[in-house]
Amino acid sequence: MLRSIQMKPAFWKSASTLLLFWIFQGTPVSAKELFGKVGLGYNAQFANTNLTNGTPGISLKYGIAPRAMVEVIAGFYSGSGGSGVFGAKYMQTVHAESYANFYFLGGAGYVYANQQNGVEFLGGLGTEFFIPGVDHVGISFEAGMSAENLTSSSGSFVLKTFGVSFLNAGMHFYF
Repeated sequence: MLRSIQMKPAFWKSASTLLLFWIFQGTPVSAKELFGKVGLGYNAQFANTNLTNGTPGISLKYGIAPRAMVEVIAGFYSGSGGSGVFGAKYMQTVHAESYANFYFLGGAGYVYANQQNGVEFLGGLGTEFFIPGVDHVGISFEAGMSAENLTSSSGSFVLKTFGVSFLNAGMHFYF
C-alpha cells in the first residue's frame, strides 16, 4: 500500500537555504583565483553574430567575489545593414578544479542586425580552462538556452539551445 508523503513548507525553506548557502559560500577555492582580476577578450554568442554581417563583442570580465564574475560585452559593425550587441553576463562558480572553473551563467543583451533589433536572454552552464604555464589566458566553453526576439518578425521570443566553443564563448587575458 502506497502512502503519499507531503513535504512541509519548513522542509523546502531549509533545503533552499542550504542550497543558496552552498552556491554563494565565501570559502576559498582551489581553482584559478579570479577574484579582483580583470579579463579582456571577446564573446560572440549573442544572436546577432549568427546573421549576415554579425558582430562579436569585445568583452571585459571582472571577479567580484571568489566564486562570482561579471562580464560586459559590446560590439558593432557600421557597414551596410549594421549590427551590434551590448550585453552583460553573470557567472557563479559551482565546481572548481586546479585549472578550470565550472559555472552557472545568466545574461541579457540588446542586439541588432539587418535593420532589426531586440533583446536576448541567456542561461546555462560553462567552464573556463587555464593551460598550465599560460596562467593569464582563460578559454571558455558554454551551453544552455537562449530567448531572443531579433529574428522573429512578430516580435515574439524564440527559444533555442546553444552550445559554444572558445571561438564563440570567448577567450580572455587576465591581469
